[in-house]
Amino acid sequence: MKTFSKSWISSKKPNKQRKYRFNAPLNIRGSFLNVHLSKELRAKYGTRSLRVRTGDKVRIMRGQFKKQEGKVEEVDMKKLKVYLSKVEHVKRDGTKARYPIQPSNLLLVELNVDDKKRLLGLNNEGKVENKKPVKVKSESKPKAESKPAKSKLNKISKEDTK
Repeated sequence: MKTFSKSWISSKKPNKQRKYRFNAPLNIRGSFLNVHLSKELRAKYGTRSLRVRTGDKVRIMRGQFKKQEGKVEEVDMKKLKVYLSKVEHVKRDGTKARYPIQPSNLLLVELNVDDKKRLLGLNNEGKVENKKPVKVKSESKPKAESKPAKSKLNKISKEDTK
């Protein structure tokens, strides 16, 4: 059996894309669980995305539970799904089941920094990345009013008076 290729870039074929994701080793699967950071956290830590962990507070950006926030209860490495508290769907028999969510549809609002190693990694990334300025949209200044263009009517009326 051929081993997993780290140098594989991309393919238009969906079957090859799925094969890449399914056969990926754990160290690469972790990058599939990256979640975008909110603007405040992005400015604070100087990074765009981080791997989601249990205990993080996230906001759902897509799907039927859009705009809901919850804490991460479980991260499923095999299925590459995230399970949140208070996000459940009701089955036909009336029982509630946890709803799996793709990490790409989430936004990290609050980090779980109980792990010292994670906090240390964030600080190191922030020091390296802070050299680049973070783009923040500023309020646009109103444009100065331009002088009204002289119309042809004004020119004609002046000529007629002479």
